[in-house]
Amino acid sequence: MSGAVAVGVFDGVHLGHQALLARARERAAGERVVAVSFEPHPDVVLAREFRPYAPLTPLPEKQARCARLGVELHVLPFTRELAALEPEAFVKRHLVEPFAPRWLVVGEDFALGRGRAGNVARLRELGKSGGFEVDALPLQVVAGSPVTSTRIRELLAKGQVADAAVLLGRPYGLTGLVVGGDRLGRTLGFPTANLRLHDEQQVPAHGIYAVWARPAGEREWRMGAMSVGVRPTFGGGLRTLEVFLLDWSGDLYGRDLRVSFTDWLRPEQAFPDARDLVAAMTADVAEARTRLSRSGPPEE
Repeated sequence: MSGAVAVGVFDGVHLGHQALLARARERAAGERVVAVSFEPHPDVVLAREFRPYAPLTPLPEKQARCARLGVELHVLPFTRELAALEPEAFVKRHLVEPFAPRWLVVGEDFALGRGRAGNVARLRELGKSGGFEVDALPLQVVAGSPVTSTRIRELLAKGQVADAAVLLGRPYGLTGLVVGGDRLGRTLGFPTANLRLHDEQQVPAHGIYAVWARPAGEREWRMGAMSVGVRPTFGGGLRTLEVFLLDWSGDLYGRDLRVSFTDWLRPEQAFPDARDLVAAMTADVAEARTRLSRSGPPEE
């Protein structure tokens, strides 16, 4: 039995999601709180044609963030069959029988079931027989627009990581394994850590960023400058994620590295030669140090 169940995709666990989960905890009044989510994203399953999609928060991160908020994440595999269920069947099979909530907490624009017929009004009707009440929260609004995962995704696609952080309630971050590269950065005087992401996740636009980074097993965040792109000065190729840690002399190979994006510095660009590239990298590192000194390390 649960005090409250919140339903949504919760991709990003952004300010709107945090408000929803906080209301669920309030309604639960000390009892169990469950967040029912879906994998993969419903938009991917229901799209008429293929659309590339990478989550803002891979499932392990989503679970961890919900746990920090005192919420147990329960994931339903999203299929066309699940989407085709009538609201009554969905509520009974996936909400009432497994969790028996006293409260169902959703966003005011939420709907589930066949043809999205299970809107807030319908859910309140179903609650009369299912033994639960429905609390529908208005969307959170920042800078005149609702906080949504789509809005955050669009900001990241433009490299606007500082604006995305406002909507997330924290800096956007990635975690990856430091793998061997061609050591090109070392020959230029800037040894970089090449990241291979553990989980599929949206990566911000190509460019240079001021970041905080924390190696696995350490508590201290370290200043860094990060390049996302294809290294056009050297002919381009596959996208790489390269992080230069300021004032760092240790070995990171084979270790996980958490990266937290603070600010966009400049777009990726091709330089006439390595000398001009080194000059730009030197300026990037100096600017990253200045901006990171202002912001301070993230609180994650």
